[in-house]
Amino acid sequence: MAHVAGAVSIPLAELEQRLRELPREREVVAYCRGPYCAFAPEAARTLRKRGYSARYLSDGLPEWADAGNGVESDGVRADHLTDNH
Repeated sequence: MAHVAGAVSIPLAELEQRLRELPREREVVAYCRGPYCAFAPEAARTLRKRGYSARYLSDGLPEWADAGNGVESDGVRADHLTDNH
């Protein structure tokens, strides 16, 4: 599964149980498939309620990759992992 390079992938259903994996000293940015996904805003709200500095990426992973930002899959960094590149 592809994700933002260096990201910690935590499904929303597991977030509460895995909070200790996230750094408290840095801002956490939640993201998901695209701009219409409701999981990232919900994750950011949950994190803020638990005392984390958090926001969500308004676009999703495909838009992130299309903009030329780093993504990785199975620990392998790639410039783009979308079909149109």
